[in-house]
Amino acid sequence: MHWPFEAFIGLRYLRAKRRNGFISFISLISIIGIALGVATLIIVLSVMNGFQKEIRGRILGVASHLEISSFDGRLEHWQQTAELGRQQPHVLAAAPFVSGQGLFSAYGNVRGGLLRGIEPALENKVVDVGSHMVAGKLEDLRPGEFGMALGAELARQLNVGLGDKVMLFVPQGTITPAGMLPRSKQFTVVGIFKVDMFEFDASMAMVNLRDAQVLSRLGDNVSGVRFKLDDPMLAPAVKTSLRAKLPQNLVTDWTDSNSNYFRAVQIEKRMMTIILTLIVAVAAFNLVSTLVMVVTDKQADIAILRTLGASPGSIMKIFMIQGSVAGVLGTLSGVVFGVVVALNLGVIVPVIERIIGSKILSSEVYVIDYLPSDVQWSDVSSITLISLALALLATLYPSWRAARTQPAEALRYE
Repeated sequence: MHWPFEAFIGLRYLRAKRRNGFISFISLISIIGIALGVATLIIVLSVMNGFQKEIRGRILGVASHLEISSFDGRLEHWQQTAELGRQQPHVLAAAPFVSGQGLFSAYGNVRGGLLRGIEPALENKVVDVGSHMVAGKLEDLRPGEFGMALGAELARQLNVGLGDKVMLFVPQGTITPAGMLPRSKQFTVVGIFKVDMFEFDASMAMVNLRDAQVLSRLGDNVSGVRFKLDDPMLAPAVKTSLRAKLPQNLVTDWTDSNSNYFRAVQIEKRMMTIILTLIVAVAAFNLVSTLVMVVTDKQADIAILRTLGASPGSIMKIFMIQGSVAGVLGTLSGVVFGVVVALNLGVIVPVIERIIGSKILSSEVYVIDYLPSDVQWSDVSSITLISLALALLATLYPSWRAARTQPAEALRYE
């Protein structure tokens, strides 16, 4: 196969000779640096994507994709609202709810928390709390029996288990001769759930919808209706459509209630990308020093090529090809290594933990006690293109300097 002479010479310069072995060593270090930078960037972004995906899944385990409520906390004719929501594209199920705050007391322990009234049969179609029950069943929340399902951490703080009694105090007061007193009701613990989100496990309690309506004096009204979509990422679009049809109601989705968290994750991911890209840039620009030394070492060769008729553009191509090949080798090596490690973190991390004798992420401190990984090929493609662009950019100045070599000056002392 006949290659252009620029490619032939540029690739030939990559091979080490005894007299320029140091230059080849520096070139190898540059390739390894680019590979490590690219691999690190892929691994870190995959772990951050994995954390975001895992946390999002846990949030959606108890938080619905979409909610319709009233501005005064009392939604009338909720059945019609639920039917209107179910008619929207991508909506799979709907469930009414009553929400409020309460004070829970048992065995001298008092904790504040969130109270949610649900219809168990419908709630299981909207969220998967039922699959996170560690004791009892969600179906045990029967109307009129005043049963309660508590988060695992809240139950621990109250020191209660199945069958224990919990006194609930709600802000809605009752007027008595002694003044305004908070309304209270005794509930029996019939279930304990654990969704591995401290915010919910330590503050949420669920009761039957009818019991919550009686306690809150809502009659047949509810606080709102929750919906499940076939794709949670479509919630903002469905929300916009419902807002146009229900201007008198408050329509929110899961991104609204957790916007601060996901915004913080995006900012952190963006900053980590910038920081780690700078590492790749440092490794890529090591090629500058390598090529400058090669150009200096090859002054006589460049002068001979010029006298044989090679144009300055051809000389520039020779050294751009040499630097670009080094950048390509480093980038592809880093991509392969980074993707392999990111896809096998579930195997690699336990081995490291056994070697060091401790867990990297303790379940007592962190929400997730393992390193999740989600390799997104769009990130891999972006990293690859950025690394190749930086490597190509690093070849411009040395190549331009080589193209300006004057044959007479270079050969004067040869």
